[in-house]
Amino acid sequence: MAPPEAGHEYDVIVVGAGSTGENVAERVVKGGLSAVVVESDLVGGDCSYWACMPSKALLRPGEALAAARRVGGAREAVRSELDPAAVLARRDSAASGWKDDGQVSWLEGAGIALVRGQGRLDGVRQVAVETGSGLVHLRARRAVVLATGSVPDLPPIPGLAGAGVWTTKEATSATSAPARFGVLGGGVAGCELAQAFASIGSGVTLLEMADRLLPSYEPFASGLLAESMAHKGIEVRTGAAVRGAERRGDGTVALTLDGGAALEFDELLVAAGRRPRTEGLGLEAVGLPAGWVEVDDTMAVLGVPGTWLYSAGDLNHRALLTHQGKYQARICGDAIVARATGTLDSRAFGAHAATADHRAVPQVVFTDPEIAAVGMREDQAERAGIRVRAVDYDLGHVAGAALFADEYRGHARIVVDEDRRVVVGATFVGPGVGELLHAATIAVVGEVPLDRLWHAVPSYPTMSEVWLRLLETYGL
Repeated sequence: MAPPEAGHEYDVIVVGAGSTGENVAERVVKGGLSAVVVESDLVGGDCSYWACMPSKALLRPGEALAAARRVGGAREAVRSELDPAAVLARRDSAASGWKDDGQVSWLEGAGIALVRGQGRLDGVRQVAVETGSGLVHLRARRAVVLATGSVPDLPPIPGLAGAGVWTTKEATSATSAPARFGVLGGGVAGCELAQAFASIGSGVTLLEMADRLLPSYEPFASGLLAESMAHKGIEVRTGAAVRGAERRGDGTVALTLDGGAALEFDELLVAAGRRPRTEGLGLEAVGLPAGWVEVDDTMAVLGVPGTWLYSAGDLNHRALLTHQGKYQARICGDAIVARATGTLDSRAFGAHAATADHRAVPQVVFTDPEIAAVGMREDQAERAGIRVRAVDYDLGHVAGAALFADEYRGHARIVVDEDRRVVVGATFVGPGVGELLHAATIAVVGEVPLDRLWHAVPSYPTMSEVWLRLLETYGL
């Protein structure tokens, strides 16, 4: 698609054509406004090429193999291990071969213009784009939306920045499995990729500075995952403080730990946090400091007069998840259209307020076992001043889970606001539990009273029967 002429105007300019930016543009066009997206890399963004899609494609073969081995009659038919080349080829397909032709075609079909290049704010409702053929100046009649996302961050460990380490981008696009693979960071990305590479032959050591894996999840989730990691031969070191790193002449990466212990890897993945992608974005041109961009619930940027600048997705640091970025994008695009037509509804859970980012963020960790959670942990609810009760149940005692896998191991917890008698959080751990999560999300978002939830009868024999068992355990 050819870039517009210099000085061309659109109702809305979206800087960043990842999944968030695409969704913003789609919503404003559906609302009757014109839109252009500016992108310096592949249309579709990290999720399509270096995060969600390729990482889950890497994980799925190992998950499928483990699932077969858990079921008598199927395990006897499993006579081999995964084929690493076939796993990587399937990953390549999931990432569309790192080509964005399909995404560009979608933009064209949706009536959204595209300018390829590095975009930066250049004044009120103005964006300058450095393209391969020169500078293009765009003007927005209504709004500019910043949807540039985030990038992996490297902790300030001496020598790490110069050691040629992998981030999630290199890991999800790797062409082979390192024999000795180190993972620095026991969060979601670190745990998922540790298991993915272990499944295709890497010897994996995972280092986490905190005292447990996945410190932002319920402790029982961390414990069950750590057991599974050990069973898969992954060495997990918690409370591990790295003091230095270097890439040696033989190509290996050497780490020095607190206390002097040394480790050596063929490759090291650093999955220890993310930072906003704001380099060259021109925030200073509109009086904003460098860093995460703060927004209100309609995604309008705070501190900028006139309600013309918005930010959706990772860049606003509300919930760094693809599905939450898309949710924010829908809110943002609709809010821009609503402001243009004088129909804004920014009440909590209104059409133009991103309320779920505060109360009901769902997430699935695609490890083995899966971890699915929404809303608040027990300790978070307590800190929020809620009179809370946690209700637990062993998923292995549910008939549907026992049929799903022999000797099923898993756990479920709901967190109940005792004063309102509604669920404010839920966590499930075990094979296949990701499919339980949306029911929990509906219960949390809908603030469904337990007495009404009691009448939502789960089918038998499915894992969803855990809802009946949790409510019985509560006392209904």
